[in-house]
Amino acid sequence: MRWQRYLVIAATALTPSTVGAADEGVNLKVGKDAIEFYVGKELVTRLHTGAYAKPIFWPMRAPNGAPLTRSWPMIADLPGESKDHPHQKSAWWCHGDIIPEGLELKSRIKGVEGVDFWSEAKGHGVQVVTQVSEPKIDKNRATLVLKIEWRTADGQKILDETRTLHFYDLGKARMIVMHSDLFASVCTIVFGDTKEGSFGVRVNDVIRTDKVGKGKMQNAEGKLGEKDCWGQISAWCDYSGPIDGKEAGIAILTDPKNPYPTCWHSRGYGLMAANPFGRAKAGFPAMKGKTDLVTMAKGKYLQFRYGLLVHDGDAVSGDVAGHYRRFVELRGQE
Repeated sequence: MRWQRYLVIAATALTPSTVGAADEGVNLKVGKDAIEFYVGKELVTRLHTGAYAKPIFWPMRAPNGAPLTRSWPMIADLPGESKDHPHQKSAWWCHGDIIPEGLELKSRIKGVEGVDFWSEAKGHGVQVVTQVSEPKIDKNRATLVLKIEWRTADGQKILDETRTLHFYDLGKARMIVMHSDLFASVCTIVFGDTKEGSFGVRVNDVIRTDKVGKGKMQNAEGKLGEKDCWGQISAWCDYSGPIDGKEAGIAILTDPKNPYPTCWHSRGYGLMAANPFGRAKAGFPAMKGKTDLVTMAKGKYLQFRYGLLVHDGDAVSGDVAGHYRRFVELRGQE
């Protein structure tokens, strides 16, 4: 299978271009199409930069080693894994309707006014990594900068992004902080009103909150489950549960200084996504009656900051609230 061939290539491509100490602290292994993030000798995640429609983090592992995200379709035939929503590949950042004003689009997807970077239906957009910086590293933090072009299915660039990643070792948790600096280099950009966005993860099936899994979804207000989390504004949202006999979880954290509040496109079937662009049309209860679309005029920038936290335990025992406070404090040091 193509996915399996890629895994072999990625493993061999990650030759010892290693930054950091081998046995302690954070370190990176940089390869042609992937970057591996380590704490000591433990792989936390791998950022795939060249094999898919957009960069993805996969796998994502808790400090206790539990695999927190689904492996399909990167691995085709793991027993018991679901095979729906093939575009929901572990962890990613994009949006489902990016409208480049004044540009003629040759390919369109039904129901999408602009370019769909969320789904992978015929005609979807792609994020192309054009440059990866030399990493900067100390014992507990590694930093990497990516240059990314957001392109149509026909290869036309509509948007530029500088994506800065900070990787932290927090002891019983690990955190990746993403700064996304979007630049309307080509034309005015409008972010369409859709629920299909934006900074998302697809969790391991065993911690889903529907009848398939035995997990738990919780937000910063302590609300539990899809009914009380979906479409609401919250500082963070977390999925956790028992995986291979270990309790572990994954959370997305939103910076309070982001220019727009985040609603949660979080579902019991395993999707958890922070969406700052959805409005009334998206159906989010917190955005009822709101029609003010996010717009970037040509030549303007728009910045977002999110955190991806992997931890042992659930949201309470894993102290997601405490790690969120640390996430906010770290902004001034990045």
